[in-house]
Amino acid sequence: MDYPIYSMTAYARHQADFANQKVSGQFTWELRSVNQRYLELHFKLPDALKHLEPNIRELMKAHVSRGKIDVNCSLFLQQQTQAFSLNHSMLAQLKSAIDKTCDRFETTIPVDPLEVLKWPGILDTQEAQLDEAIENQILTELETALEQLKSHRLREGQALGQVLLDRCNQIQTQLEIITPLIPEIRQQHLQKLEQRIGHLSENLDHQRLHQEAAILAQKIDIDEELQRLQTHLIEIRHILKTDQPKGRRLDFLMQELNREANTLGSKSIDARTSQASVELKVLIEQMREQVQNIE
Repeated sequence: MDYPIYSMTAYARHQADFANQKVSGQFTWELRSVNQRYLELHFKLPDALKHLEPNIRELMKAHVSRGKIDVNCSLFLQQQTQAFSLNHSMLAQLKSAIDKTCDRFETTIPVDPLEVLKWPGILDTQEAQLDEAIENQILTELETALEQLKSHRLREGQALGQVLLDRCNQIQTQLEIITPLIPEIRQQHLQKLEQRIGHLSENLDHQRLHQEAAILAQKIDIDEELQRLQTHLIEIRHILKTDQPKGRRLDFLMQELNREANTLGSKSIDARTSQASVELKVLIEQMREQVQNIE
């Protein structure tokens, strides 16, 4: 197929490294997509990236229009140069406590400075920060993950589109079988009607019979249903060739196809049209199941 059809089921994972003078690390984007009537985004982002959620949301909307998508990002940071600062106030309090303790004992072991540094709160470590360049890189790599997701959705979508075309062809075959039979079915029905009434009455009014038969023929006429089924098939093929989201329009047409097939069955007066109605319903249901997963 030369025209794009996207499924709503796909998975993508993309990993990349980053570094600047202060921090280096690695991040991984994971995107999971399943079918949904509208676009539904769920984010799981590290604290350092949560402020980027509006940007990420807009980026997602630019690439996909339907589906429930889990957007996960894991981030690993490693500071290039650890920057420490002493908490002088706490250090003074700790020294005062150590001096008072030493005054109470005649013999004490000298205090190890390294042990002092282990005391909670003595050292303030500056947290690694992501600069704008790294944030832009993370967003750019998200686009790469999105392209992977779209590629997977396209590959599956094209397969779904082929299934729909195959089912359209099978429905077309059923219609081509039924249509030439309609005049014969009507004539047979009229003959059966004449025979039944002839057995009941010796003075058969043929004019009245044909009037009643004409009224009955209107009630059981399926020409319009067959024509609408043909029209819907044409529209389905047209939609599949458009460069636009197709799922909702196809879903509506599945309802219309099913309605016509049901009417065809309810008007049936011949085993052949009844069987054709059943075959049509089976094919339409198979199409409907596939359409549920098309964007």
